This record gives sequence, structure tokens and C-alpha cells, in this order.
Amino acid sequence: MSSAAPALGLSLLVLLGAAPTATAADGWSVMPSGGARPSFYGEGPPGTVLEDSVSVTNRSGAPVTVRLHAPGVTFADGTVRVPARTRADVPFTVTVPAADRTVEIVARDTDGRDRRVGLRLRADFPELSALTVEHVAVRGDGITYELVNRGTTALTPRLAVRADGLFGRLLDRAPRTLPVDLPPGSRTKLTEPWPGRPALDAVEVRLTVTAAGGARDTAEASARFVPWGAVAWAAAAVSAAGALFVVRLRRRRGPYDGEVAASAERPYAEAELTGART
Repeated sequence: MSSAAPALGLSLLVLLGAAPTATAADGWSVMPSGGARPSFYGEGPPGTVLEDSVSVTNRSGAPVTVRLHAPGVTFADGTVRVPARTRADVPFTVTVPAADRTVEIVARDTDGRDRRVGLRLRADFPELSALTVEHVAVRGDGITYELVNRGTTALTPRLAVRADGLFGRLLDRAPRTLPVDLPPGSRTKLTEPWPGRPALDAVEVRLTVTAAGGARDTAEASARFVPWGAVAWAAAAVSAAGALFVVRLRRRRGPYDGEVAASAERPYAEAELTGART
């Protein structure tokens, strides 16, 4: 099939030679034009328009009218009248689908007899290597994550791991091949073991994934490690110590400590009045 799509036309060619004996008894036949192809085959990127032509050969002594149809195929003329001992080449176009597909071109005459020829289309995707690492999280004694193949080729990924805490580097694992194969479009959940992770720290984790063809992606996640058991024990101890302190403090103080004593009543000296004058 050609990838060009010029103006469609119908050509009639008078048969000069003897017809093949395999279908001569049937009166007419249908097959790919231009040679001894048993069927049609075309390939290209999805959306590509291909063109070819189908030959309707009438070996009988009377004209025959044939109607052509096939899913997704556009014929220059869907109905063709082929004179006696003549071949009609009917051009058609077809668009390459998003996935491989096989259909049949069906030719049917006015008596209801039909002839069929196969048409196989192959979607030819360009090779593209692409992947992403997603949903990174630190859970228990491991780092969970997902790998997604966003290209058109199968990938065998390699993983490098790094983790930094408040006081320096905690993990620094060189790239290594993972025991998984990622078909195009697939998603896989994985866990990277991390035994002996810190009990108390703030950590930044980085995963870097690579694969053949230049595929590469990096993702990060943060984690805070707190020994909650020890924190709960310490809180209980502090609470108990505080309660004990309050009890002791109350025992040391008297029952009326802090109360203001009543002022002692003082006698009032009143001057005695006399008749003396100065």
C-alpha cells in the first residue's frame, strides 16, 4: 500500500491473456491489483491514510455488476459494472487504526454471490522509552512506590535510592536492575526494603529510575520518624513527677499559710476635756 492518497479513479483493462483456471468457472473474481498477492497488507503510524486498489475480473461472456464494501475502507466507486472478459481496478483508501486490525473486502454481484479478500492493517508505533516513578512513601521498614511504562517498548528498569536525614546521608544505593519487566502502558507496585531505619529523624527520600532508550525519572518523599512508645512513656513519667511535686508542696505548707492575719485591735486614746485654757 502507498501512503499517498491522490484522486481516486476507476480503470478498466481488457484482458489480453488467458484467465487463471482456479476461478474461471466462477465467472468473476476479486483480488489485489498489480500482482499475485493473496491479500492486502498495510502498515504505518496510527492515522496514516493508505491507498491501494482491488481488481474485479469478469471472465464470463456477459457483464457483471459488483458492489464493494469493507469496514473503514473508502472505495472510488462502491458499485462497478465490469464488461465481459474485462478487469476493473477500483482504488480505495483506508486509515491505519490505533491497533492492529484485519478486515475483509467483500464484493457481491446482483445474484447475491460474493467474493472476499483479506485486508490486514498493522499500527506501526515509533519506539519510545518513557517511564515514571510515582506515589513514593515510607511505610514500616520499606519504601513503597509505583513504576509506570509510558512508552511504546517493554522496559527493564534500574533503581537508585538515596535518603538524607538531619545529620547526614542515611542511604546511598547504587543503580541496580529490578527483577520486573514493564510492558507498554503497564503499572507495577514495588517496595524497597529499608531495615534499620532511624527511630528519630526527619528524612528526605529520593528514587531515581532509568531504563534503556534514555528513559529516566526521579521522585521524592518526606518522612518523620518518632518513637511514639518512648514519647508516651516520657509523658507519663513527667505527669507522675508533676503530681508528686504538688503533693509534697502541699504537705510542707500549713493549713493557713498564705492567709492574711486579722489586724490586732488597738485601744483608742481619747483626750479628756478640761476647762483649762491657755
